[in-house]
Amino acid sequence: MKILVLLGGSSSEREVSLASGARVTEALRARGHEVTTADPGDDPLAVLAAARAAEVVWMAWHGGAGEDGTIQALFDLAGVCYTGSGHLASALAMDKDLSKIVFRSAGVPTAEWRMLRRGDGVDFATPAFVESTVAALGLPVVVKPSKQGSTVGLTVVKVAGDLPAAIRTAFDHDDEVMLETFVPGRELTVGILGDVVMPVGEIIPKHELYDYECKYTPGMAEELFPAPIPEGVRDEVQEYTRRVYAALKLAGCARIDFRWHPTEGLFCLEANTLPGMTGTSLVPQAAQAMGIGFPELCERIALDAVARRAGGRA
Repeated sequence: MKILVLLGGSSSEREVSLASGARVTEALRARGHEVTTADPGDDPLAVLAAARAAEVVWMAWHGGAGEDGTIQALFDLAGVCYTGSGHLASALAMDKDLSKIVFRSAGVPTAEWRMLRRGDGVDFATPAFVESTVAALGLPVVVKPSKQGSTVGLTVVKVAGDLPAAIRTAFDHDDEVMLETFVPGRELTVGILGDVVMPVGEIIPKHELYDYECKYTPGMAEELFPAPIPEGVRDEVQEYTRRVYAALKLAGCARIDFRWHPTEGLFCLEANTLPGMTGTSLVPQAAQAMGIGFPELCERIALDAVARRAGGRA
């Protein structure tokens, strides 16, 4: 096939995207495909001609306009075939507030949360605001931008007085900020490609959270596939993965992240519509646990997009 790998962009995840895209390009060429690459920088329209000339666009553009539904909507209008979810599903999954509402509507548990929006008049530096937030969500509380990935701008607040500074940090990256109850426990992740739910993985980071450094620095996290968890938990988390995938109207390859506490149960953290494909990324490890090598995984993702387009599905 003639495949265009879209990588880079101008989001905070640019370097991760470049690494994913380079690895995907090499893998697809190893499978015999004619592969070119395009980096939109800060001008998504610049890649449209190349995208229309390809049989399928392999989406390795993480974050920003590459993952929030913007480029997907453009490609839909232009009749371009691309991997991953459509514009609506991409936007829903990127918006952590809306996605958590969808989780609950699908019967998937998720932690309590509150939202702040720039310009809504809330003075989050006042003692009254801090006290009411801690009373509602407890401590620690997770503060993060609503529409960012790779834990960019995220802070775990353990002392109430640190809350305003954490909120300011999150507002540096987004116009909406989520305040969320911290869920203790083990970090689980599940990849899914169409109807195929991959083995559950467990992540054991060197830091308290699976943050940017742990995700992309070799040796900063241990990933176990399959996860050493009870069979009942495995079945439950895979069922929740199917529900999230269906409820958000996801397509192609996605990854759903969870926390599991032995007494509190499972909580869905977020859905990732364009999971990383770097040397430390999770979905390739899950595929390997199924006996699927990285070049075959990349090819399957491309073929899935082509089959959905041929079948008239987004």
